[in-house]
Amino acid sequence: MSLSIRNQLTGTVSEITRGAVMSTVLITLPGGQSLTAAVTLDAVDDLGLKEGSGVDVLIKSTEISLATGNVDGLSIRNQLRGTVSSIETGGAMAVAHVTLEQGGELTAAITLAAATELGLAAGTAVTALVKSTEVAVAAA
Repeated sequence: MSLSIRNQLTGTVSEITRGAVMSTVLITLPGGQSLTAAVTLDAVDDLGLKEGSGVDVLIKSTEISLATGNVDGLSIRNQLRGTVSSIETGGAMAVAHVTLEQGGELTAAITLAAATELGLAAGTAVTALVKSTEVAVAAA
């Protein structure tokens, strides 16, 4: 199956916290950074997720925010460190390609105004921010 979602990472389930309806799934990426996905309890069961399971992680590029400074004091669980490898700009939007520390790549679609205000360019250190509810998981 081909998908329009640009961000497709692989990882391993390291922890599952089950709730009455929703669960959080902690996923360790190959380089050691981790992501949290908030998914339904039914999805955890239907996918057969358990600690040690290999998974694919899907994140739309429009659901990734970028920060160049301190990111303390946020409720956003997923804060992945990386460096802008390239940036493409258009009339209203920009697409930043981010190489993650210890491997992997993300693409973030942000406004041109935000990219300009942040001074984004190749080599800029950033933190990619993604709410756990915007992380989709597929069984590998």
